[in-house]
Amino acid sequence: MEKLPAKTGWLWVKEGLALFRKQPAEVSTLFLSYMFLMLALGILPIIGQLLPLILVPVFAMSFMQACRQIEEGKRVYPSLLLVSFRSPALRTLLALGVLYLLAAFAAVAVSTLVDGGAFWKAMTGPGLDPRDIEGSNLRLAMIVAALVYIPAAMAFWFAAPLIAWHKMPLGKALFYSFFAVRRAAKAFTVYGLAWLVIGVLLPATISTIVALLFNNMTVIVFILLPLSIILTVVMYCSFYPTYTAVFGKPPRDEAPVPESNDGAR
Repeated sequence: MEKLPAKTGWLWVKEGLALFRKQPAEVSTLFLSYMFLMLALGILPIIGQLLPLILVPVFAMSFMQACRQIEEGKRVYPSLLLVSFRSPALRTLLALGVLYLLAAFAAVAVSTLVDGGAFWKAMTGPGLDPRDIEGSNLRLAMIVAALVYIPAAMAFWFAAPLIAWHKMPLGKALFYSFFAVRRAAKAFTVYGLAWLVIGVLLPATISTIVALLFNNMTVIVFILLPLSIILTVVMYCSFYPTYTAVFGKPPRDEAPVPESNDGAR
């Protein structure tokens, strides 16, 4: 694989937006279905707090498959949310999800060296006492946790599609993903910075403008909520171009995805 130029990172964002614009309602419905399912799982005691992380690779493939179908001119249906549960790779994807969970816990655990455990309590406890925040280095702890998690994120980034589409075993998928991201480091740096600007500065700027114009919290929420959903869905759509830029189009030797009854008409 040739090294990708830094500007490729911005192209991934634009390609994600282009995919979203082809079927905005359909892919947004898929995302909202995913969110409602995660909220429902969150009701379960103990395991409900763990399942969303364990199932990340499983549902990541739902959005990757959705983008693939959009690219091929096929309609996206909410039933795609369950596509990985019918995959022979399901067990490996769940094992990858367990590694997601362990890596996240490890990164947050390391941050306790910086803030004495305030960030750990915020992530694992029912709530954070304001007294725990006073005098703690919570922001620094979040930065440390993010930096510690970066190598794991590199190994996880392409692991799910490599497992599901290329039928790689878990260890091989993690290995290939890590070094693929490392080789495209400049492109991923631009990609990450682009989403940092879009996801943080854009909503902050819009909320400030709306607050100056209306000074009404209800109006601000009414505007920012759909904006945040759209930006998140576009970001999900942009994951697919990062894969195709590195590994090419997905192989066609896997079983076809079942169409919904509406698609048969």
